[in-house]
Parts: sequence; structure tokens; C-alpha cells
Amino acid sequence: MMQVIEHPVEKLRSALRSTRKDLIQTYEQYSREEKRLLEEGLLPGSPLFRPVTVHSDSDWIPSHPEAPQDFLSFYSNPYRSTPNNGHKTIYIQTIGSFGEGVGITEQYVEWLRGYCQAFYYGLVVKLLPPVTVASTGCTFRVNSNTHNLQLHAGELLNFLKKKKPKDAFCIVGITMIDLYPKDSWNFVFGQASLTEGMGVFSFARYDDDFYTRNYAGRLKKAIKLKPGDYSVFQGYYTPPITSTLLFRSCKTLTHEIGHIFGIKHCLWLQCVMQGSNHLEESDRRPPDVCPICLRKLQSALGFKIADRYKALLHWIENEVSCSGQHLGKPTQAFQGFREWLCVKTR
Repeated sequence: MMQVIEHPVEKLRSALRSTRKDLIQTYEQYSREEKRLLEEGLLPGSPLFRPVTVHSDSDWIPSHPEAPQDFLSFYSNPYRSTPNNGHKTIYIQTIGSFGEGVGITEQYVEWLRGYCQAFYYGLVVKLLPPVTVASTGCTFRVNSNTHNLQLHAGELLNFLKKKKPKDAFCIVGITMIDLYPKDSWNFVFGQASLTEGMGVFSFARYDDDFYTRNYAGRLKKAIKLKPGDYSVFQGYYTPPITSTLLFRSCKTLTHEIGHIFGIKHCLWLQCVMQGSNHLEESDRRPPDVCPICLRKLQSALGFKIADRYKALLHWIENEVSCSGQHLGKPTQAFQGFREWLCVKTR
């Protein structure tokens, strides 16, 4: 039984503008065009930001009741992180292999880097040299249900903490190997420490075959793992780089970095900051932030809204690398977003 959570436009407008005098004044400093971009997304019938829908009890909202975060509660949170002059760089650390051959890994991660830099417009996103699983020294196991290898997320965060450069706003680890947070848990998509400005995320479950019996990452026979023997990760399966995998990865990466800014799960409208418990639910999320979360982001980064939209559109449409090669970036899954951005940047 699908449930639609539709907030009155006045309530959405108040969450966006705020009721506090100084925050209403800063809102009034947006250009007429920017206010139009923000406010038209609140209206019923907006093509990208529809009302939130709950499809089953296993969705995020029924299983994680939380209060919605309006602009005022975001702005007045003393613990949120804001980039400043000495800390304006997002670092991405790849852990383990990302595909057949080094070239594919580099290309895929470069696409993620570019997308992230357009999304968090005004920050610089840099790639750290890739590391092997062995060099992290983290604990690993075989999942007893899905029979695939998993890495301990908390220990990877400890590793990232030591690697975090001085000028980092945040450091995020990404891997194609599944994660678990503690022995009693089946798995976790990712884990972050907001106060430390770091997170680690896995894209393993974004493989379309992950939940099927013929998933190539299932270990065929029971192997006895020896702690500290990382040879099982050599040549271990990584999912093929498809447009859908790239789209899902871009959404997860930007969602999780949003939390490091202090943006909580969005309950206002369909938004990339919505919580998700499973793949089908995260596939329903649009790739961008709703107008309320966009103001949160804009207040932290200070960009012109149209410039950010143009940068995202440029990333989708730009198929050519700096060296002039035609890359064949698989952007098919981004075409709906592209059409929406074209309307926004007219």
C-alpha cells in the first residue's frame, strides 16, 4: 500500500525561507531568478521534486522515524561542518580494485571525482593514490548469507583518519567490496563520522546481479580465511562499470558527503538526501537536492545556483577528457537529470 507524504506549500516555503528575521533577510538577498529556481521546486507538479512516497514498511521512513530538518535547524546546528579557507578540499580514497585493469579504475574514479566537484560547486575534489585492501590492515570476513567477502567499515575509517590531509574538508573512502559495521550486522552500504569529516562507502551491492545466485562475487566453496592473509582479494570480482552503476555511485557519494555538511535525511520532498534502506528505494531518489536542502548547501558553499546547475550539465554532456580523448562516459542513466538541468539553465 503506497503512502504519499505531501506537505502544504506554505509549510515547505517556511522550511526553506525560515521564520527567523535574519535568515529571511539572507533569503531576500537571492536574485529574483534564484528565488524562482528555489520556489518553483516546492510547487505541486514539479518534475523533479515530487512528494515523498513510502512503498512498504521496509522503507526508510517507517523504520527510522526522525524529525524533518528545516533550514533554520540546519543553520543553527553548532556541530555542523562548513568548509573554510584552510579546508576546501574533498579527498577520495579508493580501496581495492574497481574493475578489470588499472585504466578502468582510474577512469571510473575520475568520473566520480568530476561529478562530485560539480555537485559541491566551489570545492576542489582530489583523488588520493589508490590503496590495496592489505595496506589498510582491516579485518574481513565472508558473509554467511550472501557468501561474499566483506571489510570492516569502522577499521577502514580508522585507516582514513590517519590518511586525512591537513587541508581536507573531508576524506571519503570508496570500494567495490561489501562492508559490515560489526559482527552482528549483515552489511552496511557505508559509514561516516561527521565530527571527523570522513566516511567510507561500498558500491558492491549496486551490481544488478548482487542478490541473485549467479552473482560472481559469491565464493564457490567454503574457504578458511586466515586473519591478515589478504591474498583472497587478489583478482576478486568487481562489478562491470555500467551507466546505472555510475549513476548509483554518484548519488551515494553526494548523499553521504551531504551528511558531513550536517544535512540530515530529507523528509520534505523527493531528494538525493532521502534515507534509503534498500536498492529499490535508493533508485527512487532523484540525483539532486530539493530546494530546502539546496539552500542548506548554498549557505555553506556560497555558489550561484545557476552556476552549479551548469557545472552538473557540463559533466553529463562533456564526453571528452582534458587530453582530448573521447571517453564514452556512460551517461544514459543521467538523461532524465540532463533534461531537467537543460530546463533549469535556459
